[in-house]
Amino acid sequence: YVDMKYVLVTGGVVSGLGKGVTASSIGVLLKACGLRVTSIKIDPYLNTDAGTMSPFEHGEVFVLDDGGEVDLDLGNYERFLDIKLTRDNNITTGKIYQAVINKERKGDYLGKTVQVVPHITDEIQDWIERVAMNPVDGTDKPADVCVIELGGTIGDIESMPFIEALGQFSYRVGPGNFCLVHVSLVPVLTVVGEQKTKPTQHSVRGLRGLGLMPDILACRSTQPLEENVKLKLSQFCQVPVSNIVNLHDVTNIWHIPLLLRVCHIKFLLLTESKFKCA
Repeated sequence: YVDMKYVLVTGGVVSGLGKGVTASSIGVLLKACGLRVTSIKIDPYLNTDAGTMSPFEHGEVFVLDDGGEVDLDLGNYERFLDIKLTRDNNITTGKIYQAVINKERKGDYLGKTVQVVPHITDEIQDWIERVAMNPVDGTDKPADVCVIELGGTIGDIESMPFIEALGQFSYRVGPGNFCLVHVSLVPVLTVVGEQKTKPTQHSVRGLRGLGLMPDILACRSTQPLEENVKLKLSQFCQVPVSNIVNLHDVTNIWHIPLLLRVCHIKFLLLTESKFKCA
């Protein structure tokens, strides 16, 4: 489906930055433009789903309409976007390896040596393309945009097959159909009192070293970013200032779409006239 657009949301520096809410808020903006939006959450753990995981370990489980026990972020997607997702919208390492091993046992690989590249990475890409086509808004029409959230933090060893697969996937679908939003932390040292860009610089460098180039930086901070900090991030991360958005702490997660709207984020995938937002 050549018209499908993909937005990938990754996280850097530390976990728990709010990638799920950021991905959901991006979906809200795209939906406000009149686009159909679907979502996929990638969890790099080996469990096939979140059903057997302690809530103390991973938070509460969200149960989908089809009975799928998934990460709580899918609950955010459903609430923000008013859609109904399936268990296949949650990809885990366990699901991918299970699917590949089942194919190997059936002889689908015709005696080939089964490896992470290309078999695991191809399975990830095929899974994304297949699930992105499933209607989720109550109609029989596929979405225009698929928002993909990669769980964990850039540099995690368990994320590497997904990073490789998504790098290949960006090439497969073409640059006009793929946009990468990197969520990173801009901390303030209480003694010094200034916003530090070095953690984000290192995070973006690591991302680029793995073959992915961020189009948009979503910077988490306690207070709004200072203008000189944005300029420094732009210079060292090679991201235009207009594509650096500040998601500072707010009292309510429903303010996040408004922060994105106020910053006039211009998603690179919306360059075609039919995708432009008023």
